[in-house]
Formats: sequence, structure tokens, C-alpha cells
Amino acid sequence: MEIKRQKFQGVLNILSFNRHFYAFGLIAMAIIIGSQYILNWNEGLFWLVICGFIYGLTMPLIVSAYVYDFSGFYNFDWLKRMNLDDSPQNLNLNINAGFDETSYIIKKILPYSRLQVYDFYNAKQHTEPAITRARKVSSVYPNTQQIDSSKIPLEDNSVDNIFLVSAIHEIRKQEERIQFLKECRRVCKPNGNVIMVEHLRDFPNFFAFTIGFTHFFSSTTWKMAFKEAGFASINESKFTPFMSIFNCK
Repeated sequence: MEIKRQKFQGVLNILSFNRHFYAFGLIAMAIIIGSQYILNWNEGLFWLVICGFIYGLTMPLIVSAYVYDFSGFYNFDWLKRMNLDDSPQNLNLNINAGFDETSYIIKKILPYSRLQVYDFYNAKQHTEPAITRARKVSSVYPNTQQIDSSKIPLEDNSVDNIFLVSAIHEIRKQEERIQFLKECRRVCKPNGNVIMVEHLRDFPNFFAFTIGFTHFFSSTTWKMAFKEAGFASINESKFTPFMSIFNCK
């Protein structure tokens, strides 16, 4: 089964999962517009604030449309270029926080390898409203299993590739992220790969998401976590200025 993406699905996902942000933003902007009839606003300051609100509400949608709907991200050509081995002896993992848009794509690209999907979401630990909403509409890959982020239920050196696509930034505590990555390292074969795709807390994403970029983590933070988890090789490449692909061995 292949899940076909709808037109502008990336933008629609952002609007749906973060509707609380847009509701508060629109209400606040309406209050400010209404207050100009009561308060003696400086005209220049008033329009500066209104433009700031418009920018903050529209720019994430524009960038999301570019990244998720027009850049070809979900064609996964970036993964095809890695030329990963594909054979029935291989075991790949796709680990998410309950929102899964990628498992069917990965299986299509690596059809002969076995694919196991894990969901590490814990309602008590991972409390972002957006991921809670996303889980309600996500497709579920067959035999997806719920796990704890501190334990992957597999033997040592048993996995060829682990895919973490826009997922583990939902693990907000650095200690929990490191423990999770230690588990990834434990189950990976000596020549295995952990392939992670994330937005970063950097200038391009500040330009795109303004204060929302704090939901992500910096490249330095990720590399530190991978090193503390015991990975020897950490390679970062860019997919658009707004996304980074980490291939760790």
C-alpha cells in the first residue's frame, strides 16, 4: 500500500496540527487592530506590529509549502542517493512519534529489506499539542509497535539502518535523547546507519518560523548527543536551507 500525498498536504498539516498557534495569533492581531480605536497608537509602530504578526503567521506556511510540497522531499531522492544495500537479510527500522508519513515510502525504496516500525510516543513525556493532533490522523504501518524511548526491543548488532525522519526532536530532554541514541547504536550492526532528518535551530529556520524555531535543536546539540551516544562518524548534509540530513555510523 502506498499513501499518496495530497496537494499542499505539508501546509495543511502545519495549519491543522498548530491551529492553536494560529488561533491565538489571529485573536491577538484582531485585538491590536481593535485597540487602535481606543489607544493612541503611533502609526508607524502599529503597522510594524501588524506586519510582524502577518509575517509570523504566513512565513511558516510559505516555507512549509516549499520544503514539504515543492522541493521533492517526499520523493526521497536524498535517500536513494545513499545507495543502501537492499536484501532479504537486512532489517531496517523506522522510528517515529506516532505521525508516520514515511514508512510506506521507505518500503517502496528498499522493497526486499524487512522493515519494522516503532512509535516511541509517551503522552506523559511528549506533551506538544501538535504531535497529539498529528497522531490522530496518521496512517499506521502494519505491525507498528509502541516502545519506550529508552529501550528498543531488539538484540545487539541486529539492524542495518535506522530512519528518524522529523521525529526525535519530540524528545525534549537531552538525557532522554542520548539514551535513545545509545539504544540505536546498540542495535545497529557495526556497518549500520542511523539516518536522521530534522529542522535545526539556526538562522534559516528562525527566518522561516520566528520564535517557533526553538522547537528544534541546533546542529551542535545533535552532534553532541550522537557523540555521547558513542557514534564515531557523523555526517551532515542539507536538503534545502531548512532541513539537515545526518548519517551516523
